[in-house]
Amino acid sequence: MIIQADLVPRDSQIDVDVCIVGSGAAGIPLALSLCGQGLKVLILESGQLEKDPATQVLYEGEVADENLHSLPVKYRQRRFGGSTTIWGGRCMPFNPIDFERREYVPLSGWPITYSDILPYYINANEWLEAGKYLYDADVLFDAEKSSLFRDFKGDAVRTNSLERFSCPTNLAVRYFRRLELAEDLKVILGANCNQINLNKSGKRVESVDVVTLEGNRFSVSSKAFVLATGGIEVPRILLASNKVVTSGIGNEFDLVGRYYQCHIAANIGQLTIKGPTKNVRHGYEVSPDGVYCRRRLSIDEEVQRSEGLLNMVARLHFSKIVDPEHSSGVLSSLFFAKRFISYEYGKRLNDGQKIGFSAYVKHLLNIVLDPPETISFLMHWVTKRSLVDRKFPSVILKNKRNLFSLEVHSEQSPNYSSRISLLDSKDALGMPKVKVDWQFSPQDIDSVRRTLNIFKSEIENSGIGAFEFNNDTLQEDLLRFGAYGGHHIGTTRMGIDPKTSVVDKNCRIHSVENLYVASSSVFPTSSQANPTLTITAIALRLSDHLANLLRVK
Repeated sequence: MIIQADLVPRDSQIDVDVCIVGSGAAGIPLALSLCGQGLKVLILESGQLEKDPATQVLYEGEVADENLHSLPVKYRQRRFGGSTTIWGGRCMPFNPIDFERREYVPLSGWPITYSDILPYYINANEWLEAGKYLYDADVLFDAEKSSLFRDFKGDAVRTNSLERFSCPTNLAVRYFRRLELAEDLKVILGANCNQINLNKSGKRVESVDVVTLEGNRFSVSSKAFVLATGGIEVPRILLASNKVVTSGIGNEFDLVGRYYQCHIAANIGQLTIKGPTKNVRHGYEVSPDGVYCRRRLSIDEEVQRSEGLLNMVARLHFSKIVDPEHSSGVLSSLFFAKRFISYEYGKRLNDGQKIGFSAYVKHLLNIVLDPPETISFLMHWVTKRSLVDRKFPSVILKNKRNLFSLEVHSEQSPNYSSRISLLDSKDALGMPKVKVDWQFSPQDIDSVRRTLNIFKSEIENSGIGAFEFNNDTLQEDLLRFGAYGGHHIGTTRMGIDPKTSVVDKNCRIHSVENLYVASSSVFPTSSQANPTLTITAIALRLSDHLANLLRVK
């Protein structure tokens, strides 16, 4: 059942078994997985099925440095389906090494192992419509036909790591009918949770307060509460709920909002591959189950351990769009269309450079002088992306010269000073706004540098080509656009010790017996991977835990 919050009787109380706050990559799979198990489940969702500017503005806040992090209202979607309404669909699991304690990564090590989460990764792939859980290109494809580089053999560098792509699936749309028809599940739209009420001892949640933009108010009591919002919003509601524990729920050791991580991402250097263009297969392959997949460069886990490297991958990328010397009508068309492209990609297309009049003229000439490629690209984009449910994931150009940059996507080391905190100013519902102070460390930059040097060495030693990057400007190049987009990680980290973590291995707040978190905020470390697949896997694991726990009671 799906209803509007303003239809709930004012000042009433709803009683359920599980109350989930948020309906994104965690909330919807968690709720539907609990259905049919004798439990009454409720989802509280602030937004609507469509965009609502008045609701979205509730995400407004400040950043310590806008050059390093976009404003909090960007990327996040306060609507039914959460950020799955705008994501690009990229799915990849964390690697086994990510769950290990690494001496060179501060506070690394999850209280669960890769084996613990593997069954839920398999299930998450199905929920997100990313096909089979198979991320080894050498197993999925014919190695000779689909190898990234012909005749490349490296001891440290791997090219068989795959990323798979969801449709991309908007979970609210995809599972709308199931949510609507479920007899033991209710979804309330326009319902903003703005206070978590603890009992006098502070050990248990008694209820949550819900308000609407139109002024309605009611409360929800439940056996278990789950915060299934993102890495910024979870600490916001915990810190703002300070009536019993003045420092905020779960914040006895000043950890809520701390260790905020994103990813280090940029296009770096120039990779030149020898021989004909057929020696490089840099585009998307379609798996036997009909899913777009793509290879990446990565570092062997044993080499990561021995060299003390953070986890990083790199994808082959085209030349800088802003430089018209690429002579590509497609790239020049994208240059002019950057204002109509999603915020993250549009920002990166500009590349932080000032463009003179002569460059605009050259871009126009590229389009005029290269009509066949431009028209072919537009036809492909319309037929393979605009008019189909499973969309071609991104812009891939025909390889003409075997010249590429490397699109880096790297883990950050946990940093206590990188944090989400509350401001004195409040939103329209009386909730304190957030301040984002994202920080990087020298280790983050140094690890990328050393990883790139390994790529360089193995590419050149194999005889297939050469890779060059400017070591003197690497930090500037990596941080030109600051933290990468919507990957908000680590602000209620998972662990065994309450003095160094906020939630336990089952995502329960250490100090509160019935309050859980299903979010990227529980990740102790960020890995090389986009977080969505792991968010869903964590939520599905929590679903099993809650079902077993509440059935016993």
